[in-house]
Amino acid sequence: MATDIGPFETEMNRGFLQVLVFVLLEKNMYGYSMVKQLDEKGYALEENTLYPLLRRLEKKGLIKSKWDVSKDRPRKFYIITKDGRDVRAKLLKIWQQQNEILNHLLKENQNV
Repeated sequence: MATDIGPFETEMNRGFLQVLVFVLLEKNMYGYSMVKQLDEKGYALEENTLYPLLRRLEKKGLIKSKWDVSKDRPRKFYIITKDGRDVRAKLLKIWQQQNEILNHLLKENQNV
């Protein structure tokens, strides 16, 4: 019997998306450009998933935004803050540790 992995994938993606956003926002970007860039890398994301995350991160002071009204269409750009960089570094360290543990266990189980 096949198991629906959708809920598992959703849970895994929730944290992963935060890390991706922190990495992308090392330079000014607006929401649609983030969606497009992630899509080009093979990570499908809907805007209605991204924008609530951006609002939550901004509310926590981990990213900041500003409007660019110099063009025909105003755009809201986002960038990571110092606090956001600190969180990103910690999250990347956790991810690296988890990845090492997983790889170690996979390798260990292949030798059984």
